[in-house]
Amino acid sequence: MDVVIYLCVFLTAVRPIYSVPRIVDLSYQQDSNTITWPGNPPYNFTQLYRGIYAPYNTWLESNHFAMPEHMGTHVDAPAHLFQGSWKAHQIPIEKLYGPGVIINVKAKVESNPDYRVSTDDLSKYEEKYGEIPRHAVVIMNSGWTQKYSNYTLVYGTAQLQDDTTYHFPSWHEEAVKWLINKRQVNAIGVDTPSTDYGQSRTLPCHVIMGKNNVVGIENVANLDNIPESGSTIYVPVVKIYDGSGGPARLFGTYDDDPDKTNTASTATGSMFYTVFLILAIIIKF
Repeated sequence: MDVVIYLCVFLTAVRPIYSVPRIVDLSYQQDSNTITWPGNPPYNFTQLYRGIYAPYNTWLESNHFAMPEHMGTHVDAPAHLFQGSWKAHQIPIEKLYGPGVIINVKAKVESNPDYRVSTDDLSKYEEKYGEIPRHAVVIMNSGWTQKYSNYTLVYGTAQLQDDTTYHFPSWHEEAVKWLINKRQVNAIGVDTPSTDYGQSRTLPCHVIMGKNNVVGIENVANLDNIPESGSTIYVPVVKIYDGSGGPARLFGTYDDDPDKTNTASTATGSMFYTVFLILAIIIKF
C-alpha cells in the first residue's frame, strides 16, 4: 500500500512542461511622426491632467487624442471601398486572427518599387511551406519598414500632394482573388501604406477585398521578426462604431522551436503510462 501512495504522489507532482510562445509586436506606435495618407489631419495628443490629484492625494494622468482611422498600423474595414460591407464595429471577432503567412518579396522590390505580389509568389510560398491554411492572415514583407516614418521614402516621392507620383509595392489583384477564392483568407496586409500599389488609380485590391468582406491591414511593422510560416497573427482593431477602419495593436505569436523535442514532456507522458501499469500490477496482486 505504501508503494501505491508513493506512486500516486509522484504522478501528481510530475506534470508536462510546455513551451512558452514568442510574441512579436507588429505595429508602430501612434505619435506625431505616425504615417497617414497625405492630406489627412495629423495625430493630436493633448494632456488633460498630469500631477497630484487633490481629492485622492495621488498621481493622475489623463489625456485626449485625435487621429484619422487610417493612420500608422491600422485596419481597413471592408466598407472602406465597398458600400454595404462590414464597418469596423461589424467585423466578426473570428475574422481578426488566423495562421500567419508572410510573403517575402524583398529581393524583387529592391529592383522594382512598384512590385505587386503575384500568384507565382504564392505558389512558391506553398512549394516551400505547404498549402496556405484557410482563414489565414497573409502579409507582404517588402522590407518597407526600414523607410518608416520618412514620408518621402515611404511614398517614394517628395511630391506628397500628387498621388500620381507615389511608388511603393503591394498586392496584384489576381493574387488577392486567388487568396480569397482558393484559400478563404481572413485578412490581407502590407508593410506599405496601401493594399494597392502606389501607382494604382482604381484600387482594385481594396474593392475586391471589400466586396468579399476580407480585412485589410496596412503599415505592418517588424515582419523580419516573425517566421514566414507557423505563427498566429492577431488583428485587434479598435471597435469604432460606423468606422471604415481603425488603429490596431497587431501582434503575432509562434513557438520558439516547434520541431524541438521536449524531453521533459515526453518523459512525463511515458511515465504516466508506466505508473498506471505498475499500479495495475500491484492492485492485481
